[in-house]
Amino acid sequence: MPEAREIEKQQRETWERFSAGWIKWDPQVVEMLAPVGQEMIRSLVLAEDGVHLDVASGTGEPGLSIAAQMPRGRVVLTDLSEAMLAGASSKAEKLALRNVEIRVCGVDDLPFNDASFDSVSCRFGFMFFPDIRGAVSELVRVLRPGGRISTAVWAQPDGNAWATLPMGAISAEVELAAPEPDAPGLFRCAAPDSVAAILREAGLHDVAESDVRGSLEVDSGDDYWTMLTEVTAPVVAVLAGVDHATKERIRAATIEKAQAFKTNGRLSLPFHARCVVATR
Repeated sequence: MPEAREIEKQQRETWERFSAGWIKWDPQVVEMLAPVGQEMIRSLVLAEDGVHLDVASGTGEPGLSIAAQMPRGRVVLTDLSEAMLAGASSKAEKLALRNVEIRVCGVDDLPFNDASFDSVSCRFGFMFFPDIRGAVSELVRVLRPGGRISTAVWAQPDGNAWATLPMGAISAEVELAAPEPDAPGLFRCAAPDSVAAILREAGLHDVAESDVRGSLEVDSGDDYWTMLTEVTAPVVAVLAGVDHATKERIRAATIEKAQAFKTNGRLSLPFHARCVVATR
């Protein structure tokens, strides 16, 4: 597996390249993941005048929702991708949130003093950190004693049709190499207690898990496929290496499988996430 710095560099380049797609589809993603953000915020027990850190913020959630609940506080959004954070900054301006600060940085070397934050959130970032334990160490370092950290990861693949349908169609056409053990990826932290155990190892207490289920809502199979090809790097990487006919078969198979989740004229593709909260 490549060194951590090389992985981080590759990830930064990928998020920059796909940032336009994430910004375009942001309304659908925000709607989809609202229950996850709500559970994370509930578990943090925020103070109106607190100082909060949101890591791997992407286009801004749940950090922006947290900022709206902390009118006398301050929220710092961080991410590897400057372009993704530009989307978050634009949203903050539209929402008239004046208590939001943007910082482009990775999680392995946060540019903040020890015990700088009352709370920390990280939605769907842990799975991609090159060194999860190192990242947790940094998050704990900047968290004040008594402060809480809340994170969300994807649970097992069988509850996440929104993500597994295209990979199933791809595997029927293309022989995929097995991922390296502990390599960054969507379901790296899917096992129950995997993140909770790391948080306990870091000395955190009152660790608790909760499952959140919901769905990605899209108007049609064509919209679903377009979204996949504009935001999902692994799918795009495979499609770039196959001929047109193979690509079309993968597309058709993905859309056909998605029809099984049609409800009231729309596609409702299920997800299963796991939120984990802990106290320093």
